[in-house]
Order: sequence, then structure tokens, then C-alpha cells
Amino acid sequence: EDSADVIGFAFEAAAARGATVRAVRAWTLPTVFTYSPGSMRLADEAGGLEQYEKKALAEALAPWRERFPDVPVVEHVEMGSAGQVLVTAAGNAQLTVVGRRARRTAVGARIGSVAHGVLHHAACPVAVVPHA
Repeated sequence: EDSADVIGFAFEAAAARGATVRAVRAWTLPTVFTYSPGSMRLADEAGGLEQYEKKALAEALAPWRERFPDVPVVEHVEMGSAGQVLVTAAGNAQLTVVGRRARRTAVGARIGSVAHGVLHHAACPVAVVPHA
């Protein structure tokens, strides 16, 4: 997914505050895995889905780590609902940054369920950054 604007905002905010970026990636099992009893064993034998998610997060962060070498980064990957994982991770944060996909309706732009949930339940300020 295209999250460069969101990640860039987080790094710029952390650099301005002298803070650490805690990059969080939530993931759920693909639908195909929920219908087969042997699917979890197959996923584990293939190296596990969590390793794939960790690699995807590291790759998304790589250009920003180079651009902001003085900003400390902590990577966190967790299986679960994106909204719940982000709200939990926001517990000790100075700022939580979430993305917003461009959704247009007859009444204007709308935010998605993840951004909505984080806005209402995070224990810190939340920045909602539109994707390009």
C-alpha cells in the first residue's frame, strides 16, 4: 500500500520533537487461511506470515531511515485489527499518525474505519494524513 506520505509525516514530526518513531503494522490472516484446518501449519512451514509483514514494514521504512538517520525507530508487527493494534500502541505515544484513503461521497471526503477508531479511542493526539 502507498503509505509514503504517512510515514514521511511521522518521521518529520519525530525529528521536530526529538522523538522516536514507533512504526506499527497490523495484519490479519488472508481469508483463504480461515477456511482450511491445515492452513496455519502451511503458513508456518513457509516461514510464517509474520516474517513477511516484518519485511514489508522494514522495506517501507528504509528510505525514511536514510533520510532521517538521527530519528530512532522501533518496529512493531502484530496480528490483529488495525484499529485495535494502533489504539493499544498509542498508549504511551506523544502523537499517533494514521493514513486516510481518498474517499469521496456525495457529502464530501470521509475517513475510514481505522482512522475513525483511532481518532476516538487513542489516548494521545492523532494526525490523519491523506494518502497521495
